[in-house]
Amino acid sequence: MSTTPQEDSDSSFIAEALPAFISEAQEQIETIEQLMLQLEDNPTDRGVLDALFRCAHTVKGSAGIFGLDRVVAFTHHVETLLDRMREGEVTLTPDLSTLLLQCNDQIRVLVAAGIDPALPAGQPVRDQLVARLTAVTGAGSGGAASPGTMVPDLEAAPPIACRWAISARFGLDTFRNGMDPAAILAYLQGLGEVSAVAADLDAIPALDSVDAESCHWDLLLALLTNAPRERIEGAFSFVSEDCALEVFSVDSQHAEVLDLSRRLAHCAPFSALLAGLTGAPLIDGAALVAAPATLDSEEALAHAEERGTAFGEPSATGASKSSGAAMAAPRTARSAEGAVPDDQRFIRVQADRLDAVINLLGELVIAGAGASLLARQTRQGALIEANQQITRLIEEIRNGTLQLRMVPIGETFSRFRRVVRDTASELGKDVLLDIVGGDTELDKSVVERIADPLMHLVRNGLDHGLETPDIRLANGKPSQGKLTLAACHEGGSIVIRIQDDGRGISRDKVLARAWERGLVERGFTPPDSETLKLIFEPGFSTAEQVTNLSGRGVGMDVVRRNIEALRGTVNLTSVEGQGSTIEIRLPLTLAIIDGFLVGVGQSKFIFPLDAVVEVIETRPTTSTTDARGRCVMELRGQTLPVVSLRTLYALDSTAPERSSVVVIQHEAGRYGVVVDQLLGQHQTVIKPLGRMFRSLRGMSGSSILGNGEVALIFDVHSLSRLAAEATWTDLQPARDACSVDRAAN
Repeated sequence: MSTTPQEDSDSSFIAEALPAFISEAQEQIETIEQLMLQLEDNPTDRGVLDALFRCAHTVKGSAGIFGLDRVVAFTHHVETLLDRMREGEVTLTPDLSTLLLQCNDQIRVLVAAGIDPALPAGQPVRDQLVARLTAVTGAGSGGAASPGTMVPDLEAAPPIACRWAISARFGLDTFRNGMDPAAILAYLQGLGEVSAVAADLDAIPALDSVDAESCHWDLLLALLTNAPRERIEGAFSFVSEDCALEVFSVDSQHAEVLDLSRRLAHCAPFSALLAGLTGAPLIDGAALVAAPATLDSEEALAHAEERGTAFGEPSATGASKSSGAAMAAPRTARSAEGAVPDDQRFIRVQADRLDAVINLLGELVIAGAGASLLARQTRQGALIEANQQITRLIEEIRNGTLQLRMVPIGETFSRFRRVVRDTASELGKDVLLDIVGGDTELDKSVVERIADPLMHLVRNGLDHGLETPDIRLANGKPSQGKLTLAACHEGGSIVIRIQDDGRGISRDKVLARAWERGLVERGFTPPDSETLKLIFEPGFSTAEQVTNLSGRGVGMDVVRRNIEALRGTVNLTSVEGQGSTIEIRLPLTLAIIDGFLVGVGQSKFIFPLDAVVEVIETRPTTSTTDARGRCVMELRGQTLPVVSLRTLYALDSTAPERSSVVVIQHEAGRYGVVVDQLLGQHQTVIKPLGRMFRSLRGMSGSSILGNGEVALIFDVHSLSRLAAEATWTDLQPARDACSVDRAAN
């Protein structure tokens, strides 16, 4: 069957706009979940209730535009319940909160199924939820919305239809804020009969100066409906900040309608519409704009043009455009110049496009380093200065571009509110989730990859760490347990802590299980810090029975492996009877960092600049060996562990007469690294290690230098373990490093 050009155009528009709808719908669904969890803490918060209603209304209206009928029909029931709650007719209970969260999950399923018809839409579950919603609202079987129809709930509506005059003056930023007035008109059409629409074209600037992103809709509508005023005003609730709205009953508010007629007398179509409603003579014979059966904005405009009024086009004897000043006063949502505040301007960019820019920027950094090297070799001052300026600009571009990928980690933390709520309920526990430092920013790629490890750690803390209320009360604790998710910046890294005030970890139980599995020689007792690390061994579990959440020995080793794949570290501390803390330390970005370039023989290495504290020159007899067999040196009265890169990596080169020690800071303290050359600060583009080098101890990546050489990037945390080995492990690298240093000195 052939299609018309208009149908092809509509299909093309829907295909192009659908990804934006998907993204926005997913954001609205996430927002609904977070608002529901907030509402549980304060069920009477009208602001949260209104925000919930707006989110559901937005999803419903947007889904209707794209023909997702099942989303529209189901969300209508949710919207009805939320409206009952706003009116105080229904009170939030724990069961009702669970129902709304389950409905939100179903909306997510329906949106996904609407995008991909092959996905299951969950019809049986949806029918059960609709039945429960209908039972709560008391709407009965007749209250269900038919697919694709935006039908209001009329149970509490007056039995007689009323005529309404609606004046809506939309602000300039309506489009920029993602709102579409045409969708509101379509919703009003579902409330009853929109018998007439008029618009003021005087509010629209000349075509050569119009801004396509600005909204210039000043509308007057005539609506016949038995819906109450609150339902009519609710149609505009999610644009309340961008719309000056007035709603009057023509049948009962005569004085108000006459006052509205006087205020809008400058616009002939407005005057004509009000005259038709009140029965007064038409002004200058202007005709009304009859609304088509389906209120599509383009069709309504064409219909108006056919009638000669062009959505508010003044007649030849109508008011002049100079009357526009009279309309400026009510436009509280618009600024004088129509400018948008900088902090309210946003643009959506596909993640793969931004990743492509980051990759090109990395190549630009490498090329810039090569150009700078060649400039220095020429020894031409002007060329060197020009390259230095280019380098500074590249660095500024780098910092600005990387900032685009930084997102607050609080968005990820907030997702765990639902996890904590549902898991605690399943386990019969009372848990408070406390989020600290949610505004701490982290590279989006890191955030996406850390979500799953965090999920496992949170669920593990709920299952293993926190006790049931009766056990907590018996131990002298509050019945409600506390789980804290915290984030902060420390030394160029981000630190995430998952802390609970539960039972803690029994070291005796961990050690017994380690002896049983052969992880530690039976009878040998390692230090406490090393004992707790055994929890991260593959297949290790102290759970006495297998549950849906834990007990199979799968998870903690995967958590550590995933974190280390991000060049991060994970550390566990615990006090038995008081709780546990898991600390994750991650780099801020996985793309480009500021590095400190050093040389050992012909090899080049890079330290993250934020980890470098100072550089000192070694002297004869500076290095020595402590009682534990480690190579150490004295630095301002303190003992500093030292490791030699030449010995550690078996570099085939002769040690120089004088060398330097780079002092590195990490979470457990400081240590020194012996190097031959200090080559200065270097913008470092991080490249992954090849398969042959992934097992190389102390390394997290590589980088290409300006002359084409490859430099390895240190993982300062894993390198610290090589510099400060415990006595019960292999200390040979450290002892060899010390002997080489003494020989060189």
